[in-house]
Amino acid sequence: MTADEPTVWAHRPLPAATGGRGTWSWDIARPPDLTAARRTLRRGLAEQPLPSGADEDDVDRLLLAFEELTSNGLRHGGAPIRVRVDGCGDGWLIDVSDARPHQPPVSAVDRDPALGGLGLHLVARLSAACGWAVSGRRKHVWAALRPAV
Repeated sequence: MTADEPTVWAHRPLPAATGGRGTWSWDIARPPDLTAARRTLRRGLAEQPLPSGADEDDVDRLLLAFEELTSNGLRHGGAPIRVRVDGCGDGWLIDVSDARPHQPPVSAVDRDPALGGLGLHLVARLSAACGWAVSGRRKHVWAALRPAV
């Protein structure tokens, strides 16, 4: 982590998903649900046109960000965990929501990387934008990914 990286993701409104190329959503309760959702997302992405300039590396980045945010939701969020991926505009929007609206996502600080906790840092680096917002009784942790053209 660098000095200019925030330790808490910025509180920002969830962007609107526009220009759809596919939408996928799941309720995730256990790690096997995450594994099944990742497989479904990979298959669904293969059946949809990719954004202009996107390739398999971009799909792999999306799947990694999806898995990191969803596993964080399972570990730290309040059930039920809901995940939505929208193919929109020139990329994808991942939205992971949980029932702990007053507990913001917090990045690991001064922790040995071998102990984990670097998923939010990784997702922030893979994303064009990221943040979190509260809507009703749900917290939404989101990331917008664009092809690395």
